[in-house]
Amino acid sequence: MELLIVVLVSYLLGTSSMSYYLAKLNQVDIQNKGSKNLGASNAMILMGWKAGILVAVHDAGKALLAIVLAKVLFQNVAYAAEAAGVASVVGHVFPFWLKFKGGKGLASFIGMALGLNVWVGIGLIVLLFAVMLITDYIVLGTVSVIIGLPLIMAFVLHNPTGALIVLIATALIGWKHRENYVRIYNGTEIRFRKANKGEYREKK
Repeated sequence: MELLIVVLVSYLLGTSSMSYYLAKLNQVDIQNKGSKNLGASNAMILMGWKAGILVAVHDAGKALLAIVLAKVLFQNVAYAAEAAGVASVVGHVFPFWLKFKGGKGLASFIGMALGLNVWVGIGLIVLLFAVMLITDYIVLGTVSVIIGLPLIMAFVLHNPTGALIVLIATALIGWKHRENYVRIYNGTEIRFRKANKGEYREKK
C-alpha cells in the first residue's frame, strides 16, 4: 500500500507541464509544432533557450522532488525512490489531464538520476551535453543518458534491482524517441546548434 501511494503521488507530480503553461502564455501551439511534444527541447525550439531552461529545471525538479519525498516519508519501503522516479517520468510522458500526451521524459529522467545519486546525475548531464555538442543531435545525448543510468546503477553502484526498475523509464523514453531515429536516418532531424540559435523558433 505504501509503495502504491509513492507511485500515485509521484505520477501526479510528474503530470505538471511547464512547457504547456509557457506555450499557452506565449500563444504557441507546442503540441503541433517543432517536435510536437511537451518537453524542454521543444520549448527551446519554439520559444527560445530561456524557455527551454525553465522547462528543463521544472521537469527535472518534479522528479527530484518525488524521490526526495519518497526517501523522507517512506525510507523503510524498499526501492521507493526508484519507483517514485519512474512514476514521475511516466506522469511527464502520459499526463492524464493532457489526454496522456506529454513530453518525452529526458529532463525528468535526469531529475530522477540526481535524486538517486547526485554525482551520477551530474555526470550524466555532462555526458548529455558532450554527446549533443559532438554529434549535434539532442536525441543521441538522450540515448546516452537513459542507457547510462541503469548500467551505472547495476555495475558501479551494485543495485541491479533498482536498475531493472529504472529500465522501465529507459524503455519508455527510448520508445518515445523512435521517430527521431528515423529522422536521423533520413537527415531531417532537428539539429542542436540550429535549435539553440532559434532557427526553428515560432514566428509571430
